[in-house]
Amino acid sequence: MTEDPELTPREEPRPRVPIRIEEALAALAIAAMGVITFANVITRYLTNISLAFTEEYAIALMVVMTMLGASVAVVRNHHIRITYFVDRLRPVMRRRAELFAIAITALVFLGLAVYGARMVWDEYRFEETSPGLGVPQWIYSIWLPVLSVVIVLRALGRGIRVARGNEQ
Repeated sequence: MTEDPELTPREEPRPRVPIRIEEALAALAIAAMGVITFANVITRYLTNISLAFTEEYAIALMVVMTMLGASVAVVRNHHIRITYFVDRLRPVMRRRAELFAIAITALVFLGLAVYGARMVWDEYRFEETSPGLGVPQWIYSIWLPVLSVVIVLRALGRGIRVARGNEQ
């Protein structure tokens, strides 16, 4: 009996830089979010005083966690897509479609990195501070362009693996 290729588990991609780095950092970000949010809830419950900083930090950590998750999704080929038409293509055309999608992903995140870097530079140059705590805003924003570059590099690595035929 032959197995359906759709139902057999695919082998995980083998990038040179392990994705455990992004996974560990995302786990740290979510743990930190949980701790500061729990501290805010306990403090508010016991003293009726809210810890104002928790919202600012939680939002910044959410952005970091989202970007790290996007990086892992690019490596594992788990990004959102509609495959109705692509699945009906011949393997050569399917590979081209995949390479096109990877190129678009890299271009979008490259644009996000460039414009994010410009935003961070403006926040630094104009000494913009966060509304709640007065912390320099660029400290929160720097992660957007940095992690966008990581995603671009991950997309390029995946593109190379797909082009070489090492990955579907």
